[in-house]
Amino acid sequence: MKHLMASVALAALVASGAAAETPKDQLIVAFNMNNVLTMDPAAITGGEAVQILNNVYDALVQFDPTGRVLEPRLAESWEIAPDNMSVTFHLREGMEFASGNPLTAEDVAWSFKRTLALNLAQASGLKSRGYASETADEMFVAEDPLTFVMNLPEPGDPKMILMYIAQAGIGSVLDSKLVMEHEADGDMGQGWLTNNSAGSGAYTLQQWRSNEYVLMTRNDDFWGEAPAMKRVLMRHLPESQSQRLGLEQGDLDVGLSLAASDLKALEASDDIKVETEPSAGFYYLAASAADEKYADPKVREALRYLIDYKGINAAIMPYFGVERQRVINSRAFGALPDPGYALDVEKAKALLAEAGYPDGFDTSIRVISTQEFLDSATAIQGTLAQAGINAEIITGDGGQIYGAMRSRDFELLVGRGGGGQQPHPDSNLRALVYNPDNAQEAGLTNYQGWRTSFYDAELNGMIEDALVEPDQDKQTEMYETIQKMIDEKVIAIQPFSERVVTAAFQSNVQGLIADPWITRFEGVTKGE
Repeated sequence: MKHLMASVALAALVASGAAAETPKDQLIVAFNMNNVLTMDPAAITGGEAVQILNNVYDALVQFDPTGRVLEPRLAESWEIAPDNMSVTFHLREGMEFASGNPLTAEDVAWSFKRTLALNLAQASGLKSRGYASETADEMFVAEDPLTFVMNLPEPGDPKMILMYIAQAGIGSVLDSKLVMEHEADGDMGQGWLTNNSAGSGAYTLQQWRSNEYVLMTRNDDFWGEAPAMKRVLMRHLPESQSQRLGLEQGDLDVGLSLAASDLKALEASDDIKVETEPSAGFYYLAASAADEKYADPKVREALRYLIDYKGINAAIMPYFGVERQRVINSRAFGALPDPGYALDVEKAKALLAEAGYPDGFDTSIRVISTQEFLDSATAIQGTLAQAGINAEIITGDGGQIYGAMRSRDFELLVGRGGGGQQPHPDSNLRALVYNPDNAQEAGLTNYQGWRTSFYDAELNGMIEDALVEPDQDKQTEMYETIQKMIDEKVIAIQPFSERVVTAAFQSNVQGLIADPWITRFEGVTKGE
């Protein structure tokens, strides 16, 4: 009854937005939850769902606030086998789920097996690394209640696996007993988990309403240090001006998806803090190598010199990105400094002339209509025109624009993506460069190398070899060599900005991490 009353009170707050100041033991967060479709860890997609489930479920390991260093979570320690083909995790003693059920290695193994068996969104990452439901019993082994062994089905880098399973969704450990009590028609609890939680995290899912709000309440039996916030309410406020107004009036503690103009205005307030943190992925210009013009590396190289990197990042990307020209995330080990490309129209013209286009050509740029994307595409349209390339801008929503990329039906495209949730070079290279089969019927839409029809057997082999190299120093050298090779080969995707995330919050809020991939509210406090 106590929880029910709290839920009713906070639901009223959602509806009215009338509070002058939020309660000291409650955190009110605004974000855009258009892409939040389920609370089932096996089925979620996107950072917004991760932001929620990071608080409800635990993983074996977690990243520190920098997003670079792995720390213990459910596992207090782990060892990588000498042959790099398994990782053994040692769980903390005495942990329980929010239900009161004991948390054991069997629950860990079951959670991974469930993801593969259901074959929903989160299964794709495991499958791409060679895991399959048919062999899951051999790959995920509970040796005893506190010892879990994760075997690798094929040679790879266990460091990458550790980074990968730190993420909510694929790494979330579920209360197998509770979930299976709610199984219906062999769905392994999928229907029930759409709206409920079965985790061991600092919070439990009290209630969520699609495109309205998510309410989480403190798990008083949490195995870690008790959170200061008794409740966390995450409101769906997709309009930036609504978030800004809520912050200015004191109705909101945190705004996670504000536009640049509103962030700039809030920075002038003594009562609001605005902080920017590195995140995953890049803003980039992509060219289709299936197009006759962009199949020529000289034309692709010309594009490199027709991007005003400094101008775009100074005028358009504050709060959204920082200049980056490599396809390796700056937080990853082995990441090289930028090669130093700059807007050079004359150099671009010379390259176009060598390729047989002394007078330029007509083309199109596809871009979603979100402001920073559209503004970047417009800026690139202007610099392309200086070299005689007349580019028509085609706008649309994500399904239309990225759908055209997935079907390989585009010429140029300004987009965002490229992995990087794990600070490992392979995360970016496999997303942006690697393409094991360039045939149309292969349908490898997860690989942006395939989407751009860029295929290079030598780079593919180098990426595969680097991943399985056990010597850390040699592996780092291999990734440095790959980056230099990418410069020479001129791949079909040219980053111009590395993604950052920006949050605005009340000045009394402390301990907030804005990056959706690693944020947890358990460390948030409110001062005076």
